[in-house]
Amino acid sequence: MSETLTAVLFDVDGTLVDTNYLHAVTWWQAFAQAGHHVPMARIHRAIGMGSGQLLDELLGGGRDQGADSGMRAAHTALYATYWSRLRPLPGAVELLRACKHRGLVVVLASSADEPEFNALLAALDAEDAIDEATFAGDVEHSKPAPDLVQVALGKAGVRPGEAVFVGDTVWDVRACQKAGVACIGVLSGGIGREELLDAGAAHVYADPQDLLASFGGSLLGRQSPDAGG
Repeated sequence: MSETLTAVLFDVDGTLVDTNYLHAVTWWQAFAQAGHHVPMARIHRAIGMGSGQLLDELLGGGRDQGADSGMRAAHTALYATYWSRLRPLPGAVELLRACKHRGLVVVLASSADEPEFNALLAALDAEDAIDEATFAGDVEHSKPAPDLVQVALGKAGVRPGEAVFVGDTVWDVRACQKAGVACIGVLSGGIGREELLDAGAAHVYADPQDLLASFGGSLLGRQSPDAGG
């Protein structure tokens, strides 16, 4: 990446807020209610996709898609019971503020719908460090399609080479590759280091706190402007 870094794009679920396993268990419950018995490990590996892609991945394209809206609604209702208890991952808020302090534009890019996204924002409680945000309602196709990353770039007002994305799933990495944006991976969503690297992540850190501690030697520190240093 030869251009000067001016923006950082962040996934939210599993990257900034500790939600991936809550999504796995509530999708598992929603599937069971609809008569589908999907191993939770398979569900976990699909977290990070938009719900349409997740259903295709786990139930196949030949299913009765008329039942999809009911499963989505069940997942939303089950997951919503956790909203008031959501917590940021270690170092997440401090990482957002460190990026902002260094003069970088901070954009959140989530596959969540608007009510769920608002719950994530409330959990972070870091509006002072967030410049823009985009979520599932802003795009036609969610991750691993590049649409969400491209919309985030537009909101930041930067070219792909001027941004870095921070995410926790292979779907984040693949979306970034399609959009031409470098991706830093974190392990806090439960996906392994080698999988993220094999998918194309530039570097992988344990969690936001680890990335913050390594800020100066990471893509964020090496490419960030001097302002606010």
